[in-house]
Amino acid sequence: MAALAALAKKLWSSRRLLVLLLTPLALLPVVFALPPKEGRCLFVILLMAVYWCTEALPLSVTAMLPITLFPFLGILKSSAVCPQYFLDTNFLFLSGLIMASAIEEWNLHRRIALKILMLVGVQPAWLILGMMVNTSFLSMWLSNTASTAMMLPIASAILKNLFGLKEIQKDLGRESEENAAVVRTKGLHTVPTEIQFLASTEELQIMSPPPTGEGAPHVAIKTRSKDCPEEAEATLDLSATSTKEEEYRRNIWKGLLISIPYSASIGGTATLTGTPPNLILLGGLKSFFPQCDTVNFGSWFIFAFPLMLLFLLVGWLWISFLYAGMTLRGWRKKKSDVRADAEHRARAVIQEEYKNLGPMKFAEQAVFILFCMFAILLFFRDPKFIPGWANLFTPGFTSDAVTGVAIVTVLFFFPSQRPSLKWWFDFKAPNTETEPLLTWTKAQHTIPWNIILLLGGGFAMAKGCEQSGLSLWISDQLHPLEGMPPMLAVFIITAVIIFFTEFASNTATITIFLPVLSELAVRLKVHPLYLMMPATVGCSYAFMLPVSTPPNSIAFASGHLLVKDMVRAGFLMNLIGLLLLNMAINTWAQPIFQLGTFPDWAHSHAANVTAPPPTLVANKTLRAL
Repeated sequence: MAALAALAKKLWSSRRLLVLLLTPLALLPVVFALPPKEGRCLFVILLMAVYWCTEALPLSVTAMLPITLFPFLGILKSSAVCPQYFLDTNFLFLSGLIMASAIEEWNLHRRIALKILMLVGVQPAWLILGMMVNTSFLSMWLSNTASTAMMLPIASAILKNLFGLKEIQKDLGRESEENAAVVRTKGLHTVPTEIQFLASTEELQIMSPPPTGEGAPHVAIKTRSKDCPEEAEATLDLSATSTKEEEYRRNIWKGLLISIPYSASIGGTATLTGTPPNLILLGGLKSFFPQCDTVNFGSWFIFAFPLMLLFLLVGWLWISFLYAGMTLRGWRKKKSDVRADAEHRARAVIQEEYKNLGPMKFAEQAVFILFCMFAILLFFRDPKFIPGWANLFTPGFTSDAVTGVAIVTVLFFFPSQRPSLKWWFDFKAPNTETEPLLTWTKAQHTIPWNIILLLGGGFAMAKGCEQSGLSLWISDQLHPLEGMPPMLAVFIITAVIIFFTEFASNTATITIFLPVLSELAVRLKVHPLYLMMPATVGCSYAFMLPVSTPPNSIAFASGHLLVKDMVRAGFLMNLIGLLLLNMAINTWAQPIFQLGTFPDWAHSHAANVTAPPPTLVANKTLRAL
């Protein structure tokens, strides 16, 4: 038994290498089971999917495999693969990342977050709403991971002042062990929370019967004196209340922390630059249907922003009901003086943090104005419901990438200090060069370049599926869906993708499914966006597991959440997202994108794929023989 245990440990420590070497051998039969070119392409896609799910290679390294494998296997020429890694869609995403770097450089995001929290207040339910609004708004422009990482410290500071500093030791130990195990599987470092740090540095005496009033909110503000050893005995009468208050406090901690990654995932769906799957859809449309110009920043925002608001509202009600005790009876119940005092102290902390930022600097004002120009120009380039400013130029020459790069270029030369005419006439003034709003060195260090490679890998994979005929072959295998009502087909496809993305990255999920859905839509004679858009948005609805998204992993690493907490809250969030998404695609999305028609640009694509490729004909002949 000891030898078997030692062998199992060695195999587990070498699991990445084993997956890396054994997966190609296990997938080799795929090459011979399908027509030659389609089989080779499916082999590459399944290989990348396994590597992405198991992280046998870094995600960005796996994304570069098509550069090597597609030419070697005769699927695509190298000159056709490499340009997929820097399409104009990538530059749109890059411009959004540069704008986010400037916002973070001058703490504009923190000022906006604290201002919103001052407006909504610090009552638990309203505090959760404020955090969700903040995080979702930031996630529309920043990455979901950056938004989560920025809001969690603010939430921890507020909760510390709202509820005191101590946690029950047994809960901390159990949660920390489980969190550490899951976080290690994602390659993250466990982050000790403030409560865990304080618990390790103070001498805590856990007494039985249940903990004294020190840990509960109603007694956390009292002072202790060395001359009063009777203090613990005096608080034993409040043990029942203390237990209830402890449970209430833990639920608030969990509710607030779990709402941040959820709202980051929801908020990222509202804009094209908010999350990579949205951009993969845009790039995929240009690859599958070159004549399609329906989806741009403005039209996507009109569709996705109301969906985001609706999902945030319903999600807030669910999380507040589950963790913040928000009921009709609770609204009418008068809160205790101690809770009111704790909320007053937390409100003072928010105001103090906002006051420490000082008055708005010239650089913050400049970045804010450029950010507004960035959003407005992207929205009104071609909003579809009115003529956009792109009509002033030659049709087809401008895109969202042109707008984004033009605005962020200003960041690298616009001065961060207010210009002064006196400086030109004061010969004794120091002749130092004024720093711009953003330096390239700073941008280079803050931009997640691996995401751009992931986007490129997705575009290259989609191109390979299209050119090899694999997407057509897969759509042929889905012929049972032809007799199904389109509305039911969309519901099933969205449900499958939401389940699949719980275990795989959202980028990998949409990359795998998008080529198949484009061909399936042509086969069903429905608008391609009717299948592709809900699949794209559904990829971001991963709420149940810590490993589903980086924001979930970051919140889980804080040490206050259990897997069962995320599963309990996330299951209904997935179900709510599924229902709201299907409602949106069948109601207000219909007139925006004309989803009730089969567009001309899809007709031209259908004409190119109606005749089966020669390899498929040959394969059917062989099967007949």
